[in-house]
Amino acid sequence: MMARLMARVRGMVSRAVVNLVNDGTQLQALQVTLLAEQVPDDVEHFQHYGLTSVPHPGAEGIALAVGGSTGHTVVINVDDRRYRLTGLQAGEVALYDELGHKIYLTRNGIVIDGAGHQVNLVNLTKLRVESGIDATGNITDNCDSGGGTLQALRAAYNGHKHAETGITTQVTDTPV
Repeated sequence: MMARLMARVRGMVSRAVVNLVNDGTQLQALQVTLLAEQVPDDVEHFQHYGLTSVPHPGAEGIALAVGGSTGHTVVINVDDRRYRLTGLQAGEVALYDELGHKIYLTRNGIVIDGAGHQVNLVNLTKLRVESGIDATGNITDNCDSGGGTLQALRAAYNGHKHAETGITTQVTDTPV
């Protein structure tokens, strides 16, 4: 009797490796492989409210047998050591994926990194920045209506000179 009880208690918490993901259910459903080579299907994956992700096969999680019953297993956390960001300072937070995209809340500010891809803030009606903006790429104005980049505007402005306070400079009628 005691041996059976101990075996049930030992089986309540297990490491799980993700095999398949069904993201079409109200709680994401996983197929996982547990330590004892058990492969349960439709294991509920509880995620943090307001955050969701679809883990890759091979990601690892913690599985709990609710009430000690392996017939009711849930996964409470999944992480993937292959892609996890490292080197953050205490208190820093990041959202990331395996492609290198990240939103990184650093001690010095917020970094949005598209990993070499264009960053699109879809349907954003207004972005307020209360400090400077450092851009390593072009900033485009009125993208959908054929606007230009700030670099193009700067080039046009720099080529457009007028006479000022009695000093003769090159005068053009239209921007270059």
